Amino acid sequence: MALFGHDKSVLVDREHALPGRANRMPVAERHTVFTDRPIAPPFPEGLETAVFGLGCFWGAERLFWQTPGVFTTAVGYAGGHTPNPTYEEVCSGRTAHAEVVLVVFDPARVSYDALLKVFWEGHDPTQGMRQGNDVGSQYRSAVYVTSEAQRAAVEESRAAYQAALTRSGHGEITTEVAPLGEFYYAEDYHQQYLSDAKNPNGYCGLGGTGVSCPIGLQTTEG
Repeated sequence: MALFGHDKSVLVDREHALPGRANRMPVAERHTVFTDRPIAPPFPEGLETAVFGLGCFWGAERLFWQTPGVFTTAVGYAGGHTPNPTYEEVCSGRTAHAEVVLVVFDPARVSYDALLKVFWEGHDPTQGMRQGNDVGSQYRSAVYVTSEAQRAAVEESRAAYQAALTRSGHGEITTEVAPLGEFYYAEDYHQQYLSDAKNPNGYCGLGGTGVSCPIGLQTTEG
């Protein structure tokens, strides 16, 4: 089928991307783990958002909802061309989206630097268009920033982690760093997929390098 004929290790350009649709994906009212909290705006005042791609978003989301100071999480698609894509379309490689996690956090309890530490250590950012056995552009390492302050923090942490990786014999970081355009929520069955209420023993392809990232060590409980 034409949908699956694209080389998934190559980012498709806008001209050849799937057309998508105008209708947005329905979004659940509540988080499966944080049952009193939403996964879509509006969020309480004072919270901030971050968007990370580190391979299959099932395990990636669990990594962040387990991080103290995170208010809520959701999985979705970012960095591509196709409006309101489906999971099957993203997996075809013909939308240019990455599987990502939206992390809504309280900066008084956990810093963006601390979240970057979770991000860098939670996967192998040197693998290009794959993560472990998951191969394709949707599994690429990516950080989509919402401000210049976030971009500066990413670049600083990237340099620090690259130095640590190089000392340990690893290759060059391939992480995409770009402004967050549109975040599209994934289908409901993907949200909090590895939660106890859904698939606590489900597939998680995440695997870090084992190299500690020398940033973001401070968190404050509150």
